[in-house]
Amino acid sequence: MHECKTLQRRLRVFSLVLFLGLFVTLSARAQNSRLQTVKFESKLVGKSLPYIVILPVGYHSSATTRYPVLYLLHGFSGHYTDWTTRTNVADYASAYRMIVVTPEGNDSWYIDSAGVPSDKYESYILNELIPDVEARYRTIQSRYGRAIAGLSMGGYGAFKFGLKSPGQFVFVASMSGAFAVTRYTEQDRGAAWETFLKLFGPVNGATRKANDLFELAALTPARIAALPYFYFDCGTEDSPAIFNANRELSDLFLRKKIPHEYRELPGNHSWVYWDQQISEVLKIAAQKLGYRPRPGIRR
Repeated sequence: MHECKTLQRRLRVFSLVLFLGLFVTLSARAQNSRLQTVKFESKLVGKSLPYIVILPVGYHSSATTRYPVLYLLHGFSGHYTDWTTRTNVADYASAYRMIVVTPEGNDSWYIDSAGVPSDKYESYILNELIPDVEARYRTIQSRYGRAIAGLSMGGYGAFKFGLKSPGQFVFVASMSGAFAVTRYTEQDRGAAWETFLKLFGPVNGATRKANDLFELAALTPARIAALPYFYFDCGTEDSPAIFNANRELSDLFLRKKIPHEYRELPGNHSWVYWDQQISEVLKIAAQKLGYRPRPGIRR
């Protein structure tokens, strides 16, 4: 009798362990099914430019629901995997009915290079990436279903897209945006100056001017009315070059009456800061895209 009871206890423990293992496996598979990597070959750039897609919870259970998309740009020296490996963005995004896409931008500053004809990263984002995402996934295929954001170089890129192509996005966000990049001098960049010349061309050149946020924001009231809503923040312990440019752009937006929100927060140019702020950007993006958190999700 004692041996029978012992055997029963062991079977119950074994069943519990088996159940928990199955639960963990299914949970991991569900999480992995939300993250997909697309191996995209860019004809414009002539390179493989993969991107990661974070799908909303429940995407696979519906065949008809369409979702807004947030394009999330990485920073200088980074890559398309940064957001999903260095922040908890996939977990944060699970609260929203929204697709998040993290494209590869290399060190392009998301512009069409002045000196390298094949480096057309601005054209790639607008003319290849967005159409490819909209062909593969159930997206809302209009300005009102698109937002774009980024950190540092990506923050600059997001604001540039918002100002140059306002018909593409309804919401734009930046964290620690490197907004003054087109104003860097040889003294600022040192050994990297030749690379910057290839990208932006000479000081006061056409490419540099066409990608200068402060020039792009000098708009008429009619064109301002067509702009997306801008959100940006910067850590108070960030470098003076970053922090001062953010404050200067906020002042310019105020003078031009460009709809925006700017925040100065404790923090520096780090992943700790960006992990904190991407949660806030997702929340604001969801509001501007007209989507509320999923029922049962507490924020």
